[in-house]
Amino acid sequence: MAKTIHLIRHGHHPLLGHRLCGRMPGVSLDALGRRQMACCAELLHPSPDVIQSSPQLRAQQSAEILSYALGLPVQTATEIDEIDYGRWTGLPFAQLQCDPSWSKWNTQRASSCPPGGETMEALQQRIVAYLERLHNDDCATTIALVSHAETIRAALLYYQGIPLDDFLSIEVDPASISTLTFDGSRTQVMCSSIRVAA
Repeated sequence: MAKTIHLIRHGHHPLLGHRLCGRMPGVSLDALGRRQMACCAELLHPSPDVIQSSPQLRAQQSAEILSYALGLPVQTATEIDEIDYGRWTGLPFAQLQCDPSWSKWNTQRASSCPPGGETMEALQQRIVAYLERLHNDDCATTIALVSHAETIRAALLYYQGIPLDDFLSIEVDPASISTLTFDGSRTQVMCSSIRVAA
């Protein structure tokens, strides 16, 4: 039974803050992101028995850095994939600012949806169901999941009892570690961020 699950956001990449990458293919870590993930590997405690990654390239590269440091293989888990942004995928943030539905998405996460994409509620159901399955599985006691900001945020909102519309109350930095500790009926959340100079 998994008692500890580390939720790790992938490292920095050059499009961060410029484009809404989502499931856009070919988004790769930069040098800063690789340094961040090397530091992240040193801070993982307790050390994981299993490393799983989102299918996205930046997450896979981040997980491989952990894999090299910890001597564990990387398993791919589609359940921890990035949210599907539909037709917004790959668009520059400057262009999205002109879209009224983008403004609604950033104020009403519980009742809005990216065009042709996935709702925050559906994302939350997806990730929480998977975390609960891992918790009740006998595969490992400590698991590291390398994922994305929105996916991790959706999980943390659920376990801290925070409504989806208050999503901005939780910040998920690149290479940050958010640890879920399961203790009977209680789930505790601990968060830490990696700060690596550019």
